[in-house]
Amino acid sequence: MYKSDFLIIGSGIAGLSLALRLEKFGSVFIITKRGVSDANTTEAQGGIACVCQKNDSFEKHIKDTLIAGAGLCKKNVVELVVKQAPARIEELKNWGVRFDVDIGLEGGHSERRVLHSGDHTGKVIEEALSARVKNKKNIKIFEDFMAVNLIKIDGKCCGVYALNCSPRLVAPDFSRGGGSEANSVVETFLAGVTILATGGAGKVYLYTSNPDVATGDGIAMAYRAGCKVANLEFMQFHPTCLYHPAAKSFLISEALRGEGAVLVDSKGRRFMKKYHPLSELAPRDIVARAIDSELKKSGDDSVFLDISFKSSGFIKKRFPMIYKKCLSYGIDITKKPIPVVPAAHYICGGVITDIHGRTNVPHLYAVGEVACTGFHGANRLASNSLLEGLVFSYQASQKIKKGQVLFSKKIEPWKKGHATPPDEAIVISHNWDEIRRLMWNYVGIVRSNKRLERALARIENLKKEINQYYWDFIITQDLIELRNIATVSELIIKSAIARRESRGLHYNIDCPKKLSKPKDTIL
Repeated sequence: MYKSDFLIIGSGIAGLSLALRLEKFGSVFIITKRGVSDANTTEAQGGIACVCQKNDSFEKHIKDTLIAGAGLCKKNVVELVVKQAPARIEELKNWGVRFDVDIGLEGGHSERRVLHSGDHTGKVIEEALSARVKNKKNIKIFEDFMAVNLIKIDGKCCGVYALNCSPRLVAPDFSRGGGSEANSVVETFLAGVTILATGGAGKVYLYTSNPDVATGDGIAMAYRAGCKVANLEFMQFHPTCLYHPAAKSFLISEALRGEGAVLVDSKGRRFMKKYHPLSELAPRDIVARAIDSELKKSGDDSVFLDISFKSSGFIKKRFPMIYKKCLSYGIDITKKPIPVVPAAHYICGGVITDIHGRTNVPHLYAVGEVACTGFHGANRLASNSLLEGLVFSYQASQKIKKGQVLFSKKIEPWKKGHATPPDEAIVISHNWDEIRRLMWNYVGIVRSNKRLERALARIENLKKEINQYYWDFIITQDLIELRNIATVSELIIKSAIARRESRGLHYNIDCPKKLSKPKDTIL
């Protein structure tokens, strides 16, 4: 058994910044299911929103966030986050993060306030934080450990069971019914305080901008442990993901549209003006639905994002990563438009927390995308996500200053019971693919009552199959992730059914109007 004062599950901006804040109070263990930098934070291109110019103000940033949130933001939370932003940015700079001199503009923002490092801001932040964390004696990182279930004693969270997925263990050969106990070592991590910083759930959908790690693990574990979750119907579909058969999950940043890029159809015609006065700078939900509508009308595979009218030098300097990535697929963005489609990007709901990251389960906190704080409401404003992770890691640290807890009962190690090595790995891969296609086709950008009802009926059957498989066979990382995406999918569907209106990121053709008094969807 591993014991620490504080246990953080996840290694993105929220988890790493919280570790740096807590290490002065006690021992901090971080477990992450891949490498420390395999997180959504690393993939963040655009930047981090912060009022930093004379013509801008907190009031403007607050207003923009509330407008994007479509009536479901908690105003006190929005004010808290926006007003803390300058102090949190200074911390990032002190931790070694360097931002470009120019300030970016993105959709939904009334002023330029997006601090960035080229078009790979998240990568710069992740590298700076991970380097600093690795130099702290009081912090220990466990890479390749997949959290399975939270541990509760007397109603309190006291740690997690985690599967050791280290490549040092011989990979099991399940194709012939092989594998062994050595391939399924589940460790026990105990802590006075456990913090979920597991990120989002984009891999629930067939097309996503998220990395492979974003399988909703924290939301699923928290729900199984008795946490309340809210607003999971609000999955943000980023309007512009690169459309290319060889490309996987590559985002084309909203910052391109902030710098003047326009959306056109296959015949080169702009179309956003007929959907919103702000055209390409409209909130993401509107742009994504507009693209979805255009594709359904035309039958085309993609629309196109064109910035080629800007100078070649500007494009290469401002968007070096996007330029190089597109060029590797034969697309020179200085000369021709980029084929793009919407993709699942960011979940605005999650585990319900207070302003200090506390869940309804004692000793369990949640920070970052896994949490539902009331900041984003029904639609996240661009570049507010990294900011939320930073602010709530600070907020949580103000309450988490004591980790030592004496457990009154003995905590048993993981027991595999009579589980045997999996006999048919195809069951996992088939169900994984079926769930993601089901969610994309029935619970995507535009929904209907009939589609949602069909999705719920199918996901309930799939969950039964998966749970039976889970209990019968020795667990693997793929099986744990499959179980989690099934749980999160069911929660998204139930949340979508419960919301009898169209608001923000949730659009139901059978309930097209907004209710006059919206409420959170709580499960």
